[in-house]
Amino acid sequence: MVERDLVGYGGRPPHPRWPGEARVAVQFVLNIEEGAESNILNGDARSEAWLHELPGRPPRTGERDRSVEGMYEYGSRAGVWRILELFQTRDLPLTAFAVGLALELNPAIARALRTAGHEVAGHGYRWLDYREIPEDQEREHIRRTIETIEELCGKRPVGWYTGRVSHNTRRLLREEGGFFYDSDAYNDDLPYWLAGSPPHLVIPYTLVNNDARYLFPNGFSSGDDFFHLLKDAFDILWQEGARCPKMMSVGLHGRISGHPARTMALARFLDYVQSRDRVWICRREEIARHWLAEHPA
Repeated sequence: MVERDLVGYGGRPPHPRWPGEARVAVQFVLNIEEGAESNILNGDARSEAWLHELPGRPPRTGERDRSVEGMYEYGSRAGVWRILELFQTRDLPLTAFAVGLALELNPAIARALRTAGHEVAGHGYRWLDYREIPEDQEREHIRRTIETIEELCGKRPVGWYTGRVSHNTRRLLREEGGFFYDSDAYNDDLPYWLAGSPPHLVIPYTLVNNDARYLFPNGFSSGDDFFHLLKDAFDILWQEGARCPKMMSVGLHGRISGHPARTMALARFLDYVQSRDRVWICRREEIARHWLAEHPA
């Protein structure tokens, strides 16, 4: 039986004591996955079936799906640069969840992230479901991703998010060592510690404040939907922050929010957050370092 913690902080979360007495710590994630998705060119049996503009389209076994490839390529060719420009013009930081092969295939993105001072966290070596990947191969993929990020971005990753995890992922990360945190969880508004030797910090991520919902059949139909969801999430967390501050994660993808039809929603939200007081916009690594200092295991 797999142990679960359904209690968490039990309605009495710790006061995070964010820098500047911030009511909300807002953390933007840009997922870098394009080129590392399922594709026979990468030695896979079938084309990609996940997180593209044709939800429900079945994968093509033994052949390429050039339409899906093009949708992914938009992210690396155009979308990622549009999003990075939004953050650069506002002098805002973000964390990139970067797939190793995606950076190898487009090192210009790695250089841009490095130059801008963004955090680059590991996101697997391939954008695949690791539930189906043997343990030894996943272990090797973790090491290759670390090496790729260190080589191309000049710094070893201290954070990790696989997304489609296996039963072995977290154990393999702990065995590898050198990580401050992982984000393969969606179960809280604050970081928390897992017991063990050594203790392991989890900084939960989100699939709610996430532009992936544009691609779900019951998801966003326009940028207004995304903006208002983010604004409502921020507003309630800011109100709660008068008593007990929390964290707000926002998930982005170049092939999704990088489209002109959706970029304006992100721009509006960035401007809205910057117009409010007592907000800490930060990298995930900064949250981990803060938690290590203020709330050690």
